[in-house]
Amino acid sequence: MTVADSGADRAELELLTDTLRKTLTSASGHELDTALAELGWPDLLDDLPDLAVPLVFRLLGETGAHASVLNDVVRRAAGWTGTDPVTLPFAGGTFVIWDSTGSTGGAVDEELALRTLTEGTALPAEALAEGRRALGWWLLGTGHTMLALARRHAVERTQFGRPLASFQAVRHRLAETLVALEGAEAALNNADGELGALLAKAAAGHAALTASRHCQQVLGGIGFTAEHDLSRHVRRTLVLDGLLGSARELTREAGALIREAGSAPRLAQL
Repeated sequence: MTVADSGADRAELELLTDTLRKTLTSASGHELDTALAELGWPDLLDDLPDLAVPLVFRLLGETGAHASVLNDVVRRAAGWTGTDPVTLPFAGGTFVIWDSTGSTGGAVDEELALRTLTEGTALPAEALAEGRRALGWWLLGTGHTMLALARRHAVERTQFGRPLASFQAVRHRLAETLVALEGAEAALNNADGELGALLAKAAAGHAALTASRHCQQVLGGIGFTAEHDLSRHVRRTLVLDGLLGSARELTREAGALIREAGSAPRLAQL
């Protein structure tokens, strides 16, 4: 993310973040699409994509809201005009359309307006890379929210007269989740080029799936109930991981690319 380091710019960024967070907390779906358009999301995406995409998509994950903004990112990167839904590759060689005006309930996450297609066309390479970066930030935000839910439960809950957070097994699960999320964020911050975007999406998908698994274990039985917020984020993770290639598929693809090239390129200057 490229942000000027002046006090005024920091203040403006904080104000924008607070405004977006309030909007995403109070609306979702088609209503959120409309609200974001009124806030100037299309202009922000055109003028400051390196700021807009990480900010909005991470907040989508943190708040649990959803919108069809992935269509906007893909269309912009592909140079397409119009507002029609974009055909999006999904895990297993299938395709979906994210149509915020359509009916919901067609996916594991029943809140999302996704429709499965019998066939579709591949996205241009740059559009695929930009979409993967955006989804990576969404998965990262979702993962951090799951970690926060599990951590709060571990701190507040007592077992055998001791705080749940005092048990080593619980601490290890939370620590492993944090390490995975921090690694994914580092990959996203250095996701240059098509391979960088591929690896960043794979890392974010792996981190969010790790968060789903470990945080559900920490929360115990309550984590499996539909009434708890965690289940919502787990379902969201399963869908977002599959969009534009799952972590497992992308890892295999990266391995095949490296074998074909005969060497692994340097993706970040350490």
